[in-house]
This record gives sequence, structure tokens and C-alpha cells, in this order.
Amino acid sequence: MDKNFNHLELEDKIYRMWEKSGYFAPDKLPGERKETFSIALPPPNVTGTLHIGQAYETTLQDILVRFERMRGKKTLWVPGTDHAAIATQAKVEKKIYEEEGKSRHDLGREELLRRVMEFALESQNMILTQLRKMGVSLDWSRLAFTLDEKRAKAVYAAFKKMYDAGLIYRGHRIVNWDPKGQTTVSDDEIEWVEEQTAFYYLKYGPFEIGTARPETKFGDKYVVMHPKDKRYEKYEHGQKIELEWINGPITATIIKDEVIDMEFGTGVMTITPWHDNTDFEIAERHNLEKEQIIDLEGKLLPIAEEFKGLSITEARSRIVAKLKQKSLLVRTEENYTHRIATNSRGNGVIEPQIMKQWFVNVNKKFKLKNSKLKGIRAENETTLKEIMRKTISSGQIKITPEQFEKRYFHWIDNLRDWCISRQIWFGHRIPVWYCGKKAQTMKRMGFAGDVVPQVFNEKTLTYRLRDYGLAVGDKVAFEDSAKRTVFGYGTITEVLKMTVGEIDLKDKRHWKTYENRGELIVAFKRHYPEKEITENTPAWLYTYTFDSTMPKNGCGNLVVSKDKPTACLSCGRNENLTQDPDTLDTWFSSGLWTFSTLGWPEETDDLKTYHPTNLMSPGYEILYLWISRMIFLSGFLLGEIPFKTALMHGIVRDEKGRKFSKSSGIGGDPREVIELYGADALRMALVSGVAIGNDPVFQIERVKAYKHFANKVWNVGRFLLMNKPNDYKQGDGEKFLKPDDKKRLKELEKIKKEITKHYENFELHLACEKIYHFLWNTFANNILEERKERLKNGGEEDKLGAYCLLETIYKESLKMLHPFMPFVTEQIYQEVFAQNSKLLLVEEW
Repeated sequence: MDKNFNHLELEDKIYRMWEKSGYFAPDKLPGERKETFSIALPPPNVTGTLHIGQAYETTLQDILVRFERMRGKKTLWVPGTDHAAIATQAKVEKKIYEEEGKSRHDLGREELLRRVMEFALESQNMILTQLRKMGVSLDWSRLAFTLDEKRAKAVYAAFKKMYDAGLIYRGHRIVNWDPKGQTTVSDDEIEWVEEQTAFYYLKYGPFEIGTARPETKFGDKYVVMHPKDKRYEKYEHGQKIELEWINGPITATIIKDEVIDMEFGTGVMTITPWHDNTDFEIAERHNLEKEQIIDLEGKLLPIAEEFKGLSITEARSRIVAKLKQKSLLVRTEENYTHRIATNSRGNGVIEPQIMKQWFVNVNKKFKLKNSKLKGIRAENETTLKEIMRKTISSGQIKITPEQFEKRYFHWIDNLRDWCISRQIWFGHRIPVWYCGKKAQTMKRMGFAGDVVPQVFNEKTLTYRLRDYGLAVGDKVAFEDSAKRTVFGYGTITEVLKMTVGEIDLKDKRHWKTYENRGELIVAFKRHYPEKEITENTPAWLYTYTFDSTMPKNGCGNLVVSKDKPTACLSCGRNENLTQDPDTLDTWFSSGLWTFSTLGWPEETDDLKTYHPTNLMSPGYEILYLWISRMIFLSGFLLGEIPFKTALMHGIVRDEKGRKFSKSSGIGGDPREVIELYGADALRMALVSGVAIGNDPVFQIERVKAYKHFANKVWNVGRFLLMNKPNDYKQGDGEKFLKPDDKKRLKELEKIKKEITKHYENFELHLACEKIYHFLWNTFANNILEERKERLKNGGEEDKLGAYCLLETIYKESLKMLHPFMPFVTEQIYQEVFAQNSKLLLVEEW
């Protein structure tokens, strides 16, 4: 043996040896293995390279997989990567814009997807290289990607089955809209960020209300209070009051609702249902009107009058000045700290909007055809929310450490329907096809002789006297009122209700502008001769985006299909089917991960053998994002749990307390550390010293210290080889063991049981530290030192007995250490013990 373990020279060589053996695959393991142990790797996002935090995650799992493999189990660890739709597309789009000055619309959908996929596959290759460098024993023959063909088949099968059961629906609800990324994001992708701002107290008739967002208050016409608040008992629910507001006098309505916190502020608030989740729910309960104040680009709409077209940042100070001028500003509290919602995938500030989107209904009742879920029988009705709750409360799935289980139940209590549609191009496109025009034909309000604009992908405003029932997200066809022909197609982005007198005559976005209000009224009367039209007549303003590819004919129905349909199921036509442009939330595809990677929707041998999996071990920050969704998707689609244990690990932080992440720019490529000190030292440094569930702090000094430990273990092996008696074979000296030697062997058995128990209880930090201290202090510094004299100057039997003891303890210690430090232990084993070329990888525990 060389003087030191040369990780630069040996680690890649050892890994190739493991791969060549085929032992990472369960069906190629030696011996008869009846009991299985399976894990699906939480798939890393293909947005770049792995960071130190992800090295920690994979190390934890590899330790457990290696432990169970050595125990004689048929172990399967499935590798894979996640396409991470929003983050990956955003990264590529940013690069294209910086280098070429082009947007995705300049490139077109097909070209953008080609470039994003090229980037994703390059990232995947880099990630797989990093994983191998870490020494992980993944079954590479089963490599999966959330956007590959097999996973797409699973996604579309799942969508169709859930749609047919009524669990997926399309409807108008409030969603988290990211104006920066121009897409919706789910509740669990929200990252709350503390912000210091001003808090304004405003006079609202006889009441005082507080807000940090005065720019949303233009449409506030409902004032809400708790029904038991004695301060306001003289006011009746539904009572109308007249008051002066931002743009003049309004009629406000009193609403009594128990959601109001009487202890917060004055106990009274106005609501903006279009732009706040709580306000939306209040409006839904009381059937109140909802009005949009801010558009999808984060700019104020015409309801804000002189502030229309301004961004929130530009408008706020001006609005406050107007409130002050009108004596509506009571006082201002500076340096008010509150939390704002941001998109964790792109850092855009969330602006809630009511939009037509696709949702998963978590409260709808259904029956399972087959159920292996405790407490949920196949013939009984259940819900997705009940599946999430009962699989945990029954103990069928254990969330550990326990504190995360409590958080999980609290989250379920406040769970809303899951918005699964995203307005991006990279991802699984929603498997829905529309036959012809989805919405009613919308006759434009321009008249005979008007010029039809030839500009597409630009928002254009028109006005109507009738409410056609259109809403944000609806597809529309535009018809020339003179020629009676359709000239364009589009998607509604805003719907505003106002009066004819409130229409801005000079707005260039209208089909036609007018010199005065009378001219506009005359034009309306020509088209609505049966209606009396004045400045107080209601009108609706629709803002839409042109889409010249909208089909012209069809029945208007939709087709949901696992495969591209050949014809509409309603009218039989096939020439006018257009697929929904949106893609599915990435978590929908990754929610199928434990069984889509095993071949579902096919009934494969892998699925029968390895599902449910034994363990899932992601960071605690995606308990709601991922763990919960895997539970209800597996429950509904398979009637069984996805895994038996959810082992939630902590988030690795640097010495300043910042978490390692790609989005924050605090990454740290593990290969750089491995280059210096080796993978074994990095693995030990990550796992030791902190219990799973707590946040480890990464310190390079610890890695360096464990490099010294690796060399210590290596040098013990060198010493044994150098002092091996002539013609010695393993076990030769057993009959020459002395009483103290036998006592040491009993101590070894005790420590083996303790360490095994730590492995079984996921107390890896304790197992790691106990092995470390046993090998360095007990064995190397005491047992070995005490027997050096016998090896050097003892008689033949004395030497054999001493060497037998040292060899036995050392070999068993290497086994216990192997899951943590696989490279150095495997190389020592090959040098000192593997006369028959057996690998430590598959040695008996």
C-alpha cells in the first residue's frame, strides 16, 4: 500500500469498478435476496450544477442504501433529474436576451423549447458527473427525467384519470400571478420576504382603515367588520353608506364576517377581492363584486384614472399625495415591517389575480376502485385532502423528525385547490385540445370602414355595452361588424366594468377614438337602437392579447386525452383542434415520481416489486410542495402510499447562516472540495455533528479534519499488511486469542449493535461519530498499540492471536464505516482482505 490514500488517483478508479460489477442494480446483486429496499432520488433541477446542500442530501441516502445492501436486501435506488420548468426556461430566456436581445416570442415556441432542452440535457450530464464524484450507488440503468417520454406518458394518464373523476377542473379563481415571469405559481412556491415600508391609515367615511398598499384601494366599496365587534354594533350587515373616496363619492356596503381579527388595528378593513386571497374568499362567501385594479404586467388600470398605466412603484407616492390632498390620509407609520409574497423560482413579486386556470380539487369526493390505504375503503367516499391526512394519522406513512408531522397537519387544514397551469412553454403541455373557437364571437366596436390593425401580440382595448360573460383567460374570436367575418383571435387578459361616461375617449388602444362623449353615445345607439344610452349606462372594457393562430371553426368543446386526439369527440371534426398553450406545474410530474420511475401506468415487474418505496428523503422546505402531492397522487392513482417513511433533512448553510441554493448564488460545487480532500472527507463532514432535520453548517476545516481521519484508517491497513505473519490466512489465530482479546471482541459486538441501531433509527450523525471514535481512539490508539509488542516480539501463537484480533476488529470496522466513507474503505478492503476479489460494497453487514 502507498503511504497515503491518493483520492485523486483512486476514487474514479474505484467508482468504475463498482459500476462494472453491476451491483448498483438490484437484479444483479449476489446471493438470494428476498427483502427489498427501494428509494427514488429526489430529482435535482437541471438548472446548472449541484451545490453542497444537494451533496448532503444524496450522501444521506447513499449511506442508507449501502447499509441496506450490505444487510442482504435487494436494494434499488432510482436516479433522475427534474426539468424545473419555470427556473430552467427563465435561465435560458435571460441568457438569450443578454446575448441576442431576443424574447421567446421572437424565437417562437419550437426554437425556444429546442434551446431550453439542449441546456437542460447539458445540465443533466453535469449533475450525473457530480453524483458519481460523490460516490453514490444509484442504479444508472433506470435513469429517469421528468420530461422524458415515459414520464410524459404517466403525466398524461394521470391528468386524464383525474379529469374524468372531476378532480381536475378549469375555472376562475384567485391565483398567484408573477408579473415578472408572466406565469402563475402555486401557493407552496411562494417565498415570503420581509419588507420595510410605510403603513397608511386612511379615512373611509366614519371608519379608519390601514394599508401598506394604497394603490389597490381604488375599487374598495365594501367595509368589513366582525359581527361581534361591539364598537360597530350600530352598523347592519348590507347597510349602505355614502362617503368620499380616492376618485370621488362612492356608495359603500357594510359586510359582517368572522374572519376579521378584532384585535388588529381598528378591527375594520376594506377589501380588494381581485388582488388578495382573504378578500377573495370574503367576496365569494357574500357574493360580492370583484374588480381588477392592476393588470397582468403590474400596472394600474383605468379605474385609477390619472394613475393608469403606472407601475405600483411609480404610482404609490402620487396616490398618497392625492389622499393627503383630499384629507383622507390620517397618519403614516414609517418603517412598517410586513411580509411580501415572491416567486421562489424567479424572485418576482406576486400580484394575486382572478384568472381562468386549471386546478386540482382537494375537497371533491370520489371512490377508489382499489385501496390499500389504512382507514380508506374502496367502496367509501374520500377526498385528496383525506388521503393526505389519514395516511399520516394512521401511521401508514411516518414523517420524521416528528416536528414536521405537526407542520404537515397544520398545512392541510389551510389547503386550497392547487393551480396546476403555468403560462410558460417548457414542460408537459396540458393534454387538452379545443375544437374551434372556445368562446363566443366578440363583435368589435369599430364600425364599417374602420381599419383592422395588423399588429399581433399587443394588448388592445375595446368596449362593449353588453356583458358577454367573458373572463380573464377566455379565448375569443373578433368579428368585423360590417363584413360579418372573423378577422382575429385572442385571449382576454382583463375585464373592467364602468359607465359610458367613464370611458377614456383618447385611449389609443381603442378600436376607435372619439372627439366628444356625444359622438360615442351616437355610435353606441346605432348598434343598440333598443337601448337608452346615457353617460351612466354600464359598459365593459375587455383587454386582450391577439393570437392569430386561433382556429376559425368548431363546436367549442374541449377534448382531454392521453394522446393527441384525431378528432373532436363531440362534432367529429379534426382540422380545428388546438392544444391548450399552458404547461403543467412541474410538481405535477414530480408528484408521480415514486411510481412513474417504476413504469406506471404500465403494470411492470418493477412497480409490483419496489412500490411503495421504503423511503423518501428531501429537505424539509419541500414537505408541502412535494411530499404531500406524492401522497395524494399515489393514493388516487394507485390506491396505495408512495413511501413508508418521509425523512425530512435540514438545509445546509454556510458559516453566515445562508442556505446553499442556485437561486441565491451561494452554491459551492462539491467537486471543488472533492478535488482538495476527497469525497469521503466531504461526506463525513456533511453528516457528522448534526441530527437529520436540523440545519448543518458547512465548514471546510471539518472536511480537512476528516481527510486526516481517512489517512489514519488507511495507515492502520498499511500497518496490518506490514506486520502480517507469514502464510497467515484469515481466522488462523482465533484459537490463540487471550482473555483480553475475547473481551475486546465482545466490546466489538456491542458497538456493532449500537451502530446498527443508529442506522435503523436514522441517527446517522451518532453512527458516524461512534465509528469515528471507535476506530481512532479505541482501536488505533488503544487496542492496536497494546498489541504492537506481541506482534513484534511475541511467540508464534502470540503473534497469530494478536493479529487475528486486530484483523477481525479492523474488517468489521471497515464495514461499519463503508456507507460513510465508501472509497477509502473499499480500496483498503481490496488491498488487505479481498483475496477472492469480493467487493466491500456487497460484504455482509
